[in-house]
Amino acid sequence: MNNMKQTIKDLHVFLVLWSTQACSQLGSSMTSFALVIWSLQQSGSAMVSAMLSICSYTPYVIFGLFAGSLCDRWDKKKTMLICDSLAAASTLVISILLLQGTLEIWHLYILNAVNGCMNTLQQPSSEVAITLLTPKKQYARAGALRMFSNSLNTLLVPVFATSVYALFGMQTILLIDLISFSVAFTALAFFIRLPAVEAVSAIEKQSLLNGVKSGLHWLRENRGVLDLILYLAAINLVASTLDAALPYMLLMREGGSEAVLGVVNTCMGLANLAGSLVLMLKPTRHQRVRLIHNALLISMGTESFFLALGREPFVWCLGAFLGWLCIPAMNTNMDVLLREHIPLDMQGRVYAARNSLQFFTIPAGYFLGGALIDYILEPFMAAQGASSLLGRAIGVGEGSGAALLFLLLGFAGIAICLLFRRDSNIWSLETIDEQHK
Repeated sequence: MNNMKQTIKDLHVFLVLWSTQACSQLGSSMTSFALVIWSLQQSGSAMVSAMLSICSYTPYVIFGLFAGSLCDRWDKKKTMLICDSLAAASTLVISILLLQGTLEIWHLYILNAVNGCMNTLQQPSSEVAITLLTPKKQYARAGALRMFSNSLNTLLVPVFATSVYALFGMQTILLIDLISFSVAFTALAFFIRLPAVEAVSAIEKQSLLNGVKSGLHWLRENRGVLDLILYLAAINLVASTLDAALPYMLLMREGGSEAVLGVVNTCMGLANLAGSLVLMLKPTRHQRVRLIHNALLISMGTESFFLALGREPFVWCLGAFLGWLCIPAMNTNMDVLLREHIPLDMQGRVYAARNSLQFFTIPAGYFLGGALIDYILEPFMAAQGASSLLGRAIGVGEGSGAALLFLLLGFAGIAICLLFRRDSNIWSLETIDEQHK
């Protein structure tokens, strides 16, 4: 009890920010999930729905490096409030267009790009804010709490979004999104005060371009952190390609439906939740790099193969659960390593550089997934007979091309894990981490 009281005392301001931002994230995620279903119903194309995510993540790649330099110059709290407000305004625009009956998919592409730009500026500011509000000894627990809320969102979003969408329609989901934004905005504006960051004057004297260069230079000089980011970039390419294919396969495959898509996503959330609860109760303190490697290998070696070879919702759910069970351990330990190794006055620039390098593969993965399914793998599997080797292994009919893609992604993911496991620069972070202890 004494430990719990001390933890709450150390994290009380962080807990306000974390809980209200998690509430807002739940509303935003429900909107994103429902829009994917809406776009698939309108078009029946994996590429069309994948473009929604491509438009969201592309700003990270184009503007991410500059966002970090701006973040280190600007007031973190004001940046978060303005970015969140503009993102909420795009949700309001969608609601108005939907009420008028004039909402088109191309509208969503533009609005998702606007949201992506806001997230590009808001995310590094949020990361610095969390560092400012969290004592160093509580980094692991704060990371576990963030993973817990992300896991809870993953668990609740498919259930809430599909239920509300089916019963009350898209307008109600958009209303929930706006209400959750209001809660987070009020808490941040009136109840949270961020400590000042030292050395701001020196940062302000740098030109924008020099600020970008300093973030990249820091990464170049710290190869362990850089290689770890590149490792996650390669994993993100595989994961985003899988994400682009998942809704299509579960909606089009025999035995699939909107309900199955929701249940599989719920299983991902349950796995995340279980892993996060373990970390909250017993945060990891040693062998962070080893845990990251093992967690990713387990994830890459299970989910894709179960989704590819399974023919029943139970098998797909089992694969989703196994694939996501260890992800909280990976994310939390990476989060701690970054916060411990990146100087506070550099975090905005380095986190933004991290976003550009680690996330540039995500829009590429979504594009790759949509294009491969629509133009190559689905036509290829349509030409296969049920008695062919692939037909017997993964089945035929609509969605079988996506299943073949999952099979290929499984082997690619394992190869990436084994390749980066040999990287001595990443392993050096474990040595440094132990010395800090």
